[in-house]
Amino acid sequence: MHFIDFTTIVKYAWMAYDSSRAIKSISDISAKVSTNHVYKVVFTNGTFVIAKLSYFGRYEHFVEDHTIINVLANNLPDPFENFLARSLIQGNQLFVHRFKNNLIDAWVVFYKPVKINKKLPRRLDEEQIVTLGGQFAKFHKACAQVKNTLPPASKTLNTDLEHLLEILSSDFGQYEHRSYGDIIKQQCELFFENSSRLKSTSFERIPVFVDWNIGNFSVTRSGKLFSRWDYDWFRMASRVLDFYFLSRIVSDIGDRTVFSYNVGPMMEDRFILFLKSYHKINPLSADEIRFMKEVYRFFILNYVIKDGRYFFHEIYATKLQKEAYESYFPSLDKEFDADKLIRALDL
Repeated sequence: MHFIDFTTIVKYAWMAYDSSRAIKSISDISAKVSTNHVYKVVFTNGTFVIAKLSYFGRYEHFVEDHTIINVLANNLPDPFENFLARSLIQGNQLFVHRFKNNLIDAWVVFYKPVKINKKLPRRLDEEQIVTLGGQFAKFHKACAQVKNTLPPASKTLNTDLEHLLEILSSDFGQYEHRSYGDIIKQQCELFFENSSRLKSTSFERIPVFVDWNIGNFSVTRSGKLFSRWDYDWFRMASRVLDFYFLSRIVSDIGDRTVFSYNVGPMMEDRFILFLKSYHKINPLSADEIRFMKEVYRFFILNYVIKDGRYFFHEIYATKLQKEAYESYFPSLDKEFDADKLIRALDL
């Protein structure tokens, strides 16, 4: 495998941004389960910024997502006006550095350091779950309030899965997914059919971050949302996309270093407690609850199967994709019961 000097790419990016501020050190602070790279860039005057480097997906989508996030960070109302990390601007535009050679096409964006308060415990108690449900209800309302001020977004759930089917029809896709092509096609068709039946395109489209875990946001002592970083899976879509990962945060087993993506957390009483708290502040519809099943299906198809080998390190990608075919898809119809959640919310 060819060696790629990511630190030098970050250094080139900073020189393109502001060569007058000399770099003292660049240290890798990346999460070890992801192929994305995050660096702390320290300057000779003692200040620092955070650099994010990515090389999977499309450059245009990377720029689009981070542009939307930066406008959102500036436009969110109180009490979320300082919740998101802001990116550095050059002139009046988001600064993104693109490095391209015969080995890699990589993109770098810089963030101002975001203040971090307290991390949630690995396993929440019921009071913390209720507080978190109310906080996310308020955060989603704030995102909905400013959605019309944001730049346009091109990605949709359908276009992502259409892209997966295009990959599947290519020589590379037929080789990579040679044993499971029919399963992938079947699951994509189920998503298209069920989403159409639920009229999911009519659901309000707001900024969602999808990948919520206790390692990428902080809270105050009283459990209020304080700050969020790490924007790998951001998109403009239904708020329902956030709920699978939120169910994992409040699950009985709690946060784990070795993880799987089974559907079970969405059926736990602890998640129902979260939903009840959320629903009091930001009411959900019965069809949104039903759409949770399709959002889970989309997550597995898009982030585990389509992008898994680009996002997760090889050991995680192989494990998760194997589990998708052997467990996640077969258990979805058996385990997910939208009616149970709908009854709990008196819908």
